[in-house]
Amino acid sequence: MQLKFQRTIVEFIKGLRESSSCLLYLSNLSLAFGCNALLFYALVWEAGNIINLPTKRIGFYNFCLWNQKAELDCLMIRDLEKLGISKVAMVLSRVCVYISLVLCLFAATTVVQQALCFKDRDGWKLARILLSVSSLSLPLGLALFIFPNQRWIQVSELSKGFAALVGAYILLLLHLLIIILYLAKFKETLPERQFTPI
Repeated sequence: MQLKFQRTIVEFIKGLRESSSCLLYLSNLSLAFGCNALLFYALVWEAGNIINLPTKRIGFYNFCLWNQKAELDCLMIRDLEKLGISKVAMVLSRVCVYISLVLCLFAATTVVQQALCFKDRDGWKLARILLSVSSLSLPLGLALFIFPNQRWIQVSELSKGFAALVGAYILLLLHLLIIILYLAKFKETLPERQFTPI
């Protein structure tokens, strides 16, 4: 009777381990999907516009202000230099923000591969590196864009695209934290990838 009870407990613990790894993969996949969906919404659907009003449209590719003729006047990059906005800062902000979208896509495909196929340590490390670089480039790009343009940007005028970028950054940090904790907890049990058959 006692031996049967011990077997039942051992089977229950094994089942918990399998379900916790399933929950880990599902949480990673949902965070990767959510982060990429918010980045796509902000940078592709909203065209990277931080402010999207009828009288003002300011974004990574748009800089349109209301003029004296009561119409929206979109300025070119050479006109922005006359206003005191650095061309280098604008280009760097675009590169940093849009590279975070690409890196998050690569991290999502890595997580999908880890969840479905490989389950090795090197893949999780790659996802951690991609998310780390992305978590640095996204706020850097936003800072490089917002600080030179702060006299035209009011907090009350920020659009849904900006809120989506902030939400994507929060999900990105949460996803990175889960992967770091997972790698720390299962450091010894995760196998390294075998490139040659044994």
